[in-house]
Amino acid sequence: MKKKTISAEEFDRLFDEGHDISEYLDHSSARRPGLDPMAVGFDLPQWMVYWLYNEAESRGTTKEALMKAFIEERIEQEKAKTAGSREGKD
Repeated sequence: MKKKTISAEEFDRLFDEGHDISEYLDHSSARRPGLDPMAVGFDLPQWMVYWLYNEAESRGTTKEALMKAFIEERIEQEKAKTAGSREGKD
């Protein structure tokens, strides 16, 4: 389905006025910056790798998905801790 086209000024005006602008957007080419996967390599001790394989298998997932979930969880904890310490300084 081809999307309608309008000028940038008209688009901005419609958006600013709260109109539905979805008919002017092409979602097939939409991107969210910063969410593209990026490979990261690092070495782990054997015991950690074995534990990750076993834990991932018991959860029915891959060690990569498990590590990603663990790292994401820790980052969220650190972000919350940082946000909390900023709130206390006001």
